[in-house]
Amino acid sequence: MDRDELLALFDRQMRRNARPDGPGARIEQADGVVRQVCAAEHGWHGILWSGLDEATADGVVRAQVAHFTALGREFEWKLYSHDRPADLAGRLRAAGFVPEPAETLMVAPVSALSLDAGPPEGVRLQPVTDAAGVDLITEVHEQAFGTPGNRLRERLLEQLAQDPDRIVAVLALVGDRPVSSARMEFCPGTDFAGLWGGGTVSEWRGRGIYRALIAHRARIAGERGVRYLQVDASDQSRPILERLGFAALSVTTPWVFSAP
Repeated sequence: MDRDELLALFDRQMRRNARPDGPGARIEQADGVVRQVCAAEHGWHGILWSGLDEATADGVVRAQVAHFTALGREFEWKLYSHDRPADLAGRLRAAGFVPEPAETLMVAPVSALSLDAGPPEGVRLQPVTDAAGVDLITEVHEQAFGTPGNRLRERLLEQLAQDPDRIVAVLALVGDRPVSSARMEFCPGTDFAGLWGGGTVSEWRGRGIYRALIAHRARIAGERGVRYLQVDASDQSRPILERLGFAALSVTTPWVFSAP
């Protein structure tokens, strides 16, 4: 499958026909968009796909702002560089959206990945299945990314309690100290699973932990019959993923609107 075919498959399965990403979430199709809304405060609210043109874009953007504002929810318009119209980013900015750092959509066939990479000496991988493990993931997240982990913690606890088969979470430990964490979310009915997290505390970066966590999750994905792994890659992780066999398909930017 070439790049254009793979991107079309991703758009069709993961965006246009998206499934809710967790308990309490639902998918809605309205006004030329596919959106997710959640009952929980910590859930993700936003636009997953849009089919717009120059004539319809501004009206649809205003309608989505009105919809989520009425719900009292901050929401994200997950824009991809191949989305149309080509000036949709400028239209979102004009409507009051604020961009967060862009990431690269990268995809690899599980069958093409090297699965033999293990953690460096002195590091062990441990699955996370309970609240104590989630607390350690939250600790790593806050240290690695420098952002609060409260919403991540609540989301993981909910997933493990209500839908544990859809998520794999793992810690990298040195002794009892967590130095990295990662997770994988399965998307039933699609060919994809998503890799998330992968944050490592600063003093343990560059030692192969990230690569080991990719291989660990890829082995599990292969065992479950997943065809493709998908990552929204930062500039730091993109070169590593390219060396592992991931291909860049598009660039995705979260445009966030905060309701008054």
